[in-house]
Amino acid sequence: MKNYFLTVAGIFGATGVALGALGAHFLKAKMQAGIITPDQLAGFDTAAKYQLFHSLALLIIFFANKDKNLKWLNVGANLFIIGIILFSGSLYILTTRSLTGLESVMFLGPITPLGGIALIGGWVCLIVQSFKLKKIN
Repeated sequence: MKNYFLTVAGIFGATGVALGALGAHFLKAKMQAGIITPDQLAGFDTAAKYQLFHSLALLIIFFANKDKNLKWLNVGANLFIIGIILFSGSLYILTTRSLTGLESVMFLGPITPLGGIALIGGWVCLIVQSFKLKKIN
């Protein structure tokens, strides 16, 4: 369990690259064929970028917190994980629903901003931890 954040960062990083490539090649061809819209492709690209950015943040937290086990870094990392799943995951599904036949998943629309709030919360936790460290030093 000690390497949990490192493992999750690796999984999200690898799948983020794979999904980014899928969007850049396969989905772009589907857009040119008129199967998905430019907005859907842009949404998919946003999901991949946010997944990759926050995978890197998880990696940094892992190394910064490796021997310390700081509470707010742990909370922030968990919020990044939740945020990636909710934000990027819902965008992947919503933007490809015309390809996958999942037209009825519009209920996921409100999930995306909840994921965004979790991502913001993760960054706020880093700020909180920095103030806590200032008090110690």
